[in-house]
Amino acid sequence: MTTAVERTEVVIVGGGFTGLTAALELKRAGVDFLLLEARDRVGGRVEAILNGLGERIDSGGQFLCEDMPELMALARARGKTFVETYVDGDFITHPPMSAAQAERTYVAAMAIRDRLNGIEPDDPAIAGLTVADWLGRQKDSADAKAAFRSMIEGLWCLALEKVPLWYLIDNDRRITNEVPELQYFLRETMQSLAEDLAGDLGDRLRLNDPVTRVEHGPQGVRVTTAGGAVEARHALVAVPPATAAKLDFAPVLPTKLAKALGVWESGAVVKILVRYRKPFWRDRDLSGMVMWRDMPGLFACDASKDAGHAALVVFIGGPLALRCRKLGAAALRAEVIAKLVDALGPEAADILDFNQRDWTDDHWSGGGYSDLIVDVTALNAERTILAGAPPVHFASSEVSPSFPAYVEGAIVAGRIAAGKILAGLQSAIATRASGS
Repeated sequence: MTTAVERTEVVIVGGGFTGLTAALELKRAGVDFLLLEARDRVGGRVEAILNGLGERIDSGGQFLCEDMPELMALARARGKTFVETYVDGDFITHPPMSAAQAERTYVAAMAIRDRLNGIEPDDPAIAGLTVADWLGRQKDSADAKAAFRSMIEGLWCLALEKVPLWYLIDNDRRITNEVPELQYFLRETMQSLAEDLAGDLGDRLRLNDPVTRVEHGPQGVRVTTAGGAVEARHALVAVPPATAAKLDFAPVLPTKLAKALGVWESGAVVKILVRYRKPFWRDRDLSGMVMWRDMPGLFACDASKDAGHAALVVFIGGPLALRCRKLGAAALRAEVIAKLVDALGPEAADILDFNQRDWTDDHWSGGGYSDLIVDVTALNAERTILAGAPPVHFASSEVSPSFPAYVEGAIVAGRIAAGKILAGLQSAIATRASGS
């Protein structure tokens, strides 16, 4: 049986915010393209589902802040409603500390992070060190170190023993917000924003069509999917590095590039949304924010859309997520509710709905919130991936020059990748014209 072959200028693999943004840039430039997405939805690590109350909730990436200009502008342009995250009241650490002690511990943990960021990523003195190696050499208090570990493992979702020190420094420097990253979320969900972008692509977007093979050569690319094949001048692989590494490339990618794609590991995170009848914590002048000192990577905050929609979001990140997911759904629910009761009181057990989304080992994105480099020697991996193997190009939030691992970073990465491809197409046209 002959495989149906479509032809276009650019084929994009992956319908997250990187692929969607690149597709829209190509559309504006008048370049024909086809975007192929394996899932039955767009958004990648951004996702919305219905909870047990029939409410559409963010089960993936959710928060944004004013220091994320591309994402803020996009949400405003699409008419989204910004909900300001409730932060008034006291922040709780558990097991409990006095307010003064909690403040000192937080300040000390941030001082460790500032000290870390004062090191140059290419400093020979840190060659071969993981974040855990470096932390063990610091003279800070045990409480400050534990708070720092909880902060980093909660945000980057991998054990400190796996993360190269130079990589964390380089990565953290690109996350430049001065206001809290939890400043806002969208009433309509972040997923609705991805869907709006997808709606502008029309029939140039194809869902439920996973790519299995990418053939490439000087004349272009041929991408094979479950539904057929697509031939194009260029291919943009707009998926996380660890996912890209699993694709079948023919011929195999250059050794340096294949190695650069292979040094990443996906983070582990479980996201939980707990709905209540009322935001009872506010009655006790609490913000709803809780950080568990005895369980690094466990964090909760207020995610209420309004007083009639009371909710807490609970994040379980890093090694703790790997341990918790082994409990099973029922046992994990009981454990989380027990932790909330310990921290916030018996009212935390009176829930309306409990929704959990385990992103660890997600089939199409590997995990959450992002992939991280886990090879201390792979200093040039990102540059190698960004150089690609034209006509095959790679882009994702992980390799963005700003806000890696965030939707903001994905948008920036998509714009940059589209710009490179457009430049390549224009150069080829100019070359052909001069040759004629």
